[in-house]
Order: sequence, then C-alpha cells, then structure tokens
Amino acid sequence: MADVTQAGDAATVPKADPILRLCDVEKQFGGIRAVAACSFEIGRGTITGLIGPNGAGKSTLFNIISGFIAPTSGRILLDEDEITGLAPHVLFARGLVRTFQIPQEFQQLTVLDNLMLVPAGRSGESIVSSWFRWARVCDEETGIRDRAEEVLEFLQLTRLRDEFAGNLSGGQKKLLELGRTMMTDARLVLLDEPGAGVNPTLMKRLVADIRRLNRERGYTFCIIEHDMDLIAALCDPVIVMAEGAVLTAGSMAEIRRDPRVIEAYFGGSGQARGTRA
Repeated sequence: MADVTQAGDAATVPKADPILRLCDVEKQFGGIRAVAACSFEIGRGTITGLIGPNGAGKSTLFNIISGFIAPTSGRILLDEDEITGLAPHVLFARGLVRTFQIPQEFQQLTVLDNLMLVPAGRSGESIVSSWFRWARVCDEETGIRDRAEEVLEFLQLTRLRDEFAGNLSGGQKKLLELGRTMMTDARLVLLDEPGAGVNPTLMKRLVADIRRLNRERGYTFCIIEHDMDLIAALCDPVIVMAEGAVLTAGSMAEIRRDPRVIEAYFGGSGQARGTRA
C-alpha cells in the first residue's frame, strides 16, 4: 500500500472537453474478447484513473490507444482527429506518450543520456546536416541537454545524472520514465502502474511530480493502477473496467460505494478500501 495523502479536490477540475475519445473499441485474440465495446472520454487537463481486476483489459486498452496493437473494431480520436491504428511513433509525435509497468530504460546509458535520446527529428539524424550544418546540430544538442538538465532538477535526480540507468532503484526508474515524457511535447500521458515496485518515500515524490505536471504544465494523465491510495490521491474521475468493458465511472468516493465495483473488483464483500488489489 502506498504511503500517500488523500488529495481531496487536488485532482478535481471542472468538466473538460475531451482530449481522447474511445468509441466502441473492441479487441479479440482468436475467440477471446479482451476488450468489449469500450467507450469513454478523457477530459483535457484531468488525471483520470483506470482501474479493474487483473484481466479486465486495461493494459490491452493502453496498447490499443498507444498504437502497439490494432483494435478489431471501433474508433479512437485525439482532439477529434482519428488515430485508430496509427503507429506508436506517429502518436508519439502527436503528443500521446505511454509508459510501461516495467520501465524501458537504456541500462548502459547514463540517466542524462536516457533523457537526451528522447526528442525525435533532430538535424543530427541527417547525414547532410551532420556534414554541412554542424553549428545547427550543436545548437540543437545544447538545447536538448539544457532541457534534460531542467527535467533532472524538476524530478530531483540531478545527483544521478551520470549514473547508469540500469543501476537505479525501481522507484528512480519510474521517475526517469516520467522524465522521458517531459522531454516531449506531451499532451496525453498514459501511465501503466507507476506505483508498482516504488517505496513509500519515492511514491510521495512521484505523486507530487504528477500533480505538478498536471497543474503547472497542463499535462493530461490516464493512470492504470492497483494501488487505491494512489488512485484516491491523484485521480478524478476514475473509470472501472471488468471483463473487457467499462463497468462504471465517477469520483473515487462514488466508486467505493458502488456495489458493482465491490462485486467485480473487491470480491463482493466489505468496502472498497485503500489497499492494493
């Protein structure tokens, strides 16, 4: 269970226009329907929670939204532009960024280099620019380095800038994953279990950094998480999935009282408490 503080209205914002819309999205693997006619919206500027029991289809849905797998049917719209089936690198360029439950760092590169690798479309990627526009390439690299240093300072990771990423703790790797999203012009960030394997001290930092990015930089987040303390601290609204479909959505207080959630997610007895399911 994460040692975090209840946010109250910290993550609550006025009802926002949708930055992402899912319309009857389905995914079948052979005869198994992993996602079933899934429809919901993510409001711009919100921190939305996506919860449900194991096998509910949450990670499959993230993979569909971020382009790693194609849906069997249905439509996905980002700012009303259809993005259904677009490749991950195309969605990345449009500001849709996804992290993974197991961090995907480059272990043999430093923390700073991991950040500097993120921006795409640099002049140095062109042989012609590397030969004939070297000053421009150097200016770009200097700007990227400065941005990476700012990210490290924001995340309080400056002391680890020259450490190999593979030597970081689980929680530090999650912070690095968050930092990599900050090296992009992200509009929507999909966080897959950011609390998994993170100790309580780093969890507080991670929660605080997500809040700051939401409030100060306008990031919209959608978070898959089993830790109900983290969801309660950060998220409003919360979407509940079960058996591949959306069961209900609302504030965490409403979710805790919903008997359908208690039945599907918490075993049909007691109250939905702040525990890791």
